Amino acid sequence: MKKIKDILNFTETFAPLNSAMDFDNVGLLIGSEDAEVTKAVVALDITDEVIDEALKNSAQLIISHHPVIFEPLKNIARDSVVYRLIENNLNALCLHTNLDLSESFGVNTCLAEAVGVKNIKLVEGECLFVGELENETSNFEFAGSVKKALNCNGIRFTLKDKKIKKIAICSGSGGDYAPLAKSLGADALLTGEIKHHEILDAVKHDIAVVDAGHFKSENIVIKPLTKKLNEEFSDVEFIESVSCTDTIEYL
Repeated sequence: MKKIKDILNFTETFAPLNSAMDFDNVGLLIGSEDAEVTKAVVALDITDEVIDEALKNSAQLIISHHPVIFEPLKNIARDSVVYRLIENNLNALCLHTNLDLSESFGVNTCLAEAVGVKNIKLVEGECLFVGELENETSNFEFAGSVKKALNCNGIRFTLKDKKIKKIAICSGSGGDYAPLAKSLGADALLTGEIKHHEILDAVKHDIAVVDAGHFKSENIVIKPLTKKLNEEFSDVEFIESVSCTDTIEYL
């Protein structure tokens, strides 16, 4: 029977914990590396719904992208996610910026593949990738293809008529990378979260923006990650979460 440390040893091959950014909190945040695992739920976030899903499936482990413990805890309320994990003897393994930064397999590589950006390279010292579309297109057409590829209910974009080919990518919150994207010669920035003043600054410097939403830009890794884990471990069932959403609706 496999243990959590076996799963950790495998994830180290493509998303080593020591590659995470300094501010981050990654790894086994709740539980024991010696805990045995037969079932695990894979989700972007650990929410009450995801915990319920794990319990329904008799899972011993939840693997998430976003850390269930990020800032120091001053108390642990009975109805909190952390309390519920411990109370139900559920282990929590979190792969955050180490999975973002992975060039072999990670959030940004999965995002790039989904939207047709080729030959992506990580910008040294940053959480930004740069690649190219196979053919030049308008940002309007690119935004439409992103919306379809990520199954977005809505999408924000700018400079719809701008011709683009070189694309900067930062899943999640990456709006502050627009100036760097410009300096690297990118025509557009694809991200999941960008502030108002960052949009204005990007447009001023002729960088097109496609904002797919934080959840949609990162959840793209969950299905391939689940598949990768199932292929590696024949005696552990990894289950892609169906309950984890961003809860956002569009009119």
